[in-house]
Amino acid sequence: MAFESKKLINNPNDVVTEFIEGLVETYPGLQYLDGFPEVKVVLRADVSPSTYDKVAVISGGGSGHEPAHAGFVGDGMLTAAICGDVFASPPVASILAGIRAVTGPMGCLLIVKNYTGDRLNFGLAAEEAKAEGYKVEMVIVGDDCALPPPLGIAGRRGLAGTILVHKVAGAAAASGLSLSEVASEARHACGIVGTMGVALSVCTLPGQPKSDRLGPGKMELGLGIHGEPGAIVADIQPVDLVVSHVLNRILSEETNYVPIKRGSRVVLMINGLGSTPVMELMIAAGKAVPILQLEHGLAVVRVYTGSFMTSLDMAGFSISIMKAEAAILKRLDAATKAPHWPVGVDGDHPPAKIPVPVPVPPSRSTKSHELLSRPQELNEQGRALEIAIEAATLAIINLKDSLNEWDSKVGDGDCGSTMCRGATAIQEDLKKYYPLNDAAETINEIGSSIRRVMGGTSGILYDIFCKAAYAQLKPNNQSEITPLQWADAFEGAISAVMLYGGAAAGYRTMLDALIPASTLLKQRLTIGDDPLDAFLTSSHAAIEGAESTKHMEAQAGRSTYVSTDILKSVPDPGAMAAASWYRAAALALKQASLSP
Repeated sequence: MAFESKKLINNPNDVVTEFIEGLVETYPGLQYLDGFPEVKVVLRADVSPSTYDKVAVISGGGSGHEPAHAGFVGDGMLTAAICGDVFASPPVASILAGIRAVTGPMGCLLIVKNYTGDRLNFGLAAEEAKAEGYKVEMVIVGDDCALPPPLGIAGRRGLAGTILVHKVAGAAAASGLSLSEVASEARHACGIVGTMGVALSVCTLPGQPKSDRLGPGKMELGLGIHGEPGAIVADIQPVDLVVSHVLNRILSEETNYVPIKRGSRVVLMINGLGSTPVMELMIAAGKAVPILQLEHGLAVVRVYTGSFMTSLDMAGFSISIMKAEAAILKRLDAATKAPHWPVGVDGDHPPAKIPVPVPVPPSRSTKSHELLSRPQELNEQGRALEIAIEAATLAIINLKDSLNEWDSKVGDGDCGSTMCRGATAIQEDLKKYYPLNDAAETINEIGSSIRRVMGGTSGILYDIFCKAAYAQLKPNNQSEITPLQWADAFEGAISAVMLYGGAAAGYRTMLDALIPASTLLKQRLTIGDDPLDAFLTSSHAAIEGAESTKHMEAQAGRSTYVSTDILKSVPDPGAMAAASWYRAAALALKQASLSP
């Protein structure tokens, strides 16, 4: 059941940039790069890459987890934070801008929560920065202790324990250690911290209705910070029992997620998830300490209670336990000016905004019409491309609500909204900029449209898909592209998605629609079928492949954290989206009797 949500915001699309503007007005030690809306980077006001003589520590991810990550920028903690849209990984261009803005000769460490989109985007940005001559290392944080070790490539989720890793790495960098030494301390910190959360409600995305998925009187243990389902739904219990259960799970010898044994010293973090009163957080802290001491034989030497990594307006809390070695305590106790560790607000405000150190990739509005424009007259291939693109994007827009509904059960509920943003941008750019008579460049520009507006994993994977297809088609741009060349480009694009995304057939992803379609298309064309008939026949395989995901165990993405019973009730949203646009394009071309 869904209810109208109440938010003190303006345009839902502006919440992240307006948050950043308010943050830097509040804290004099922070600035942001002048690259809105594409580049959303908060950085220390006292750091310049030309003079900075320490390792830069950079983190970030999707917004909606405030104060993480921007609230932890400051001397002794993060040097910069890269902000994506709500629950969407920041784009590569934004991450790269952040690296360039703060990284000096000592290099930079990227601290990344273990989500596919963050790994892909930060990883690609790291590789591009290395190619430019920067020294870069990356550490992945996966401190989730709620679920059994997941299948496939997903791994444990990054949760509030990431904040403790930020502090350890930031203090190590501030002490003057080298990049390899800072990275080593951060990796060690990742291995000795565990986290689990409990929620009384799911979160509400800006501009979307409020969901009461849990229902009255229920709580969910192990719910993810994007609202993805957790380990178990149960009746609400007294906080003593809830805290005891969470601590037992984190410290379980069966899973052995953290190397903490009786007699160890530990740090405790009670983290509010967004709308939990301080009173309730303090109650949880007060109950956790004696349970750790009496039931687990641990000495609690530090307690941090507050909201560090939230999930918008989710009600609930998470508990993190870190082994308190002497070296770790030294880093946690080191001075920092990061405002939400927290510290006081003092000093004069510098300018709130500074220029991006290198040009931001141009948006459509800044590109030269002479360099990129729609042809005045379309050839046959150009007309076919236009028909296919219009049909494919319209199908995605019409499927938006269904995709969101499916994704609310197996992900974070925004698949339809994300895909719709991409489809709408493609429709708009199609009318003005796509050089439709040049098929390769048109496919490349579709990728650019997607990159500009689609966040998260799906955006970068579709961008990779288009760039790989472009690479296959480009050598043929002076001649009419044959159906077999289209099929080869389709196959190459799928291979690139598999290579960089890490998924394969049977992983319950969009590949389960695209791979059977590609295989059948190639087979039909090879035996001499009419290209339009082959395209249409292969679209049936795409639909069947997408529907078959109901019977698959998820091995990639946020669905890996969802129970099998829930997965069986819905197909994979990404697969259904892929099958939908592919089928729509095939039908439209068949009806028009035009071959791309």
